[in-house]
Amino acid sequence: MDRRSMIALMGAAVLAACSSPDDRGRPDKERRVDDISYGPDPQQHAELTRPNGASRGVVVVIHGGFWKSQYDLSLGRPLAASLVEQGWTAYNIEYRRVGSGGGWPETFDDVAAAIDALATVDDLDTGTVITLGHSAGGHLAVWAAGRPRLTGSSWADPAVPVTAAISQAGVLDLAAAIDADLGSGAVRRLMGGAVDERYALADPARLIPLAVPVRCVHGRSDDVVPLSQSVDYVAQATEAGADASVTEVEGDHFVVIDPSSTAWARTLEILERL
Repeated sequence: MDRRSMIALMGAAVLAACSSPDDRGRPDKERRVDDISYGPDPQQHAELTRPNGASRGVVVVIHGGFWKSQYDLSLGRPLAASLVEQGWTAYNIEYRRVGSGGGWPETFDDVAAAIDALATVDDLDTGTVITLGHSAGGHLAVWAAGRPRLTGSSWADPAVPVTAAISQAGVLDLAAAIDADLGSGAVRRLMGGAVDERYALADPARLIPLAVPVRCVHGRSDDVVPLSQSVDYVAQATEAGADASVTEVEGDHFVVIDPSSTAWARTLEILERL
């Protein structure tokens, strides 16, 4: 079994634990998952899980998979469960992807709408909203944090502003990703073509500097999304005066979404400081 299949199975197991009435002798309220719909498409929904007691804030979990329809929010469930255990409210979002009605601009519309839907959730403090995304989800996490810079677009005035972003092996420079043919043409499929004026609204590297902190966590042995995607983004951002940093960890592309890994422990430490 490859690592992607393993993580998908982990996600299914966590969902079962979160949804069952008393799976481990715990009251259901400890693992309650609320499904939040933010649009008419079946993919336009998210899973909100609250911790016991006061919440540290909301972490928006955005799964990766090169924006392809065969990867879904099950990838984010193990992380959501870990976040809740650490006292965070986890908001694991789904969105339309390439092959299922997504791409430009629908994928971006959905991520923005999913986060803005937090404003409609009862008894939810949105003073701290941190986006956390892996791979393609890292791209979307940092993009969402930069929405106030998208002047003139429908995304520029978020109902729920993002207060920080964490990119886990994220694709943060779309033009460089095209040059390197990451995901065998994944960026071109997302955008529906080569680099043009739309990339000014879609590429995190074009939105530098952001007004909120950006933290990158990236495996040194990543052969799917190269470490340079994080290192170069942070270098450009800090040169422009932004608050950005990269944490290099041992491991491959998927170690950052393994809740048992040192990489994930480092990510939790980063969250505590944001």
